[in-house]
Amino acid sequence: MLIDSHCHIDFDIFDTDRDALLAECKQHHIARIIVPGVTANRWYKLLSLSAKFSEIEYALGLHPMFMDKHQPTDITLLHDYLEQNQPVAIGEIGLDFYQAEHDKESQINLFEQQLKLADAFDLPVILHVRKAHNAVLQLLKKHRVKGGIVHAFSGSEQEAQQYIKLGFLLGIGGTITYEKATRVRRLFSDLPLSAIALETDAPDMPLQGQAGRRNSPLSLVHIVSRLATLRTEKLDVIAQITSDNVSQLFSLS
Repeated sequence: MLIDSHCHIDFDIFDTDRDALLAECKQHHIARIIVPGVTANRWYKLLSLSAKFSEIEYALGLHPMFMDKHQPTDITLLHDYLEQNQPVAIGEIGLDFYQAEHDKESQINLFEQQLKLADAFDLPVILHVRKAHNAVLQLLKKHRVKGGIVHAFSGSEQEAQQYIKLGFLLGIGGTITYEKATRVRRLFSDLPLSAIALETDAPDMPLQGQAGRRNSPLSLVHIVSRLATLRTEKLDVIAQITSDNVSQLFSLS
């Protein structure tokens, strides 16, 4: 069994073939797909897809790269959604200081409000972090939450260990297939399997050689295969343990 811990299969680019794609995922033993929210106006679609497809689990959150789309009332709306529904996590949330025009103060304020909700509702979080690991780690130590996943982790080994101590899994996806990604490949070859979650970030983060194409959750098969070439454990062991990690974190049945 495999679990895609981060996939945006709710995006419109999948509307024409989502049913067929999910059926193919089942054939490849991709049993669960975790779909994070990015903006409030897409949460309803997440709920609808989760109701339709038993393999889809959803998280609700306000993504730091969409600050211009978030409204002042969205935090109140998120609180109401959390009260009325059963997401597995709050996400995709975090800090993104990569973009030149980012508003650091607004991002931190939004992130802190969502961390407080995660604490209040006893939910893990799905983190998006770019050029902001120090700031995120400081806020996680200030607002203790029920662990989570650091999506597409590409930080240092020291940062990885700090996240692990705080109860976080580290997500790895298509980057592991890139021969030039030596630092990330070395890190994920050495990390304990108990700290790793597999992901695709579909439709983004394509595998090596597929730039410009729509990524899909089926890429998970190639990601676990490539990870197995870098580690001492067998592929089926990697698949089982990483799936167990995500299942336990999100309390999946």
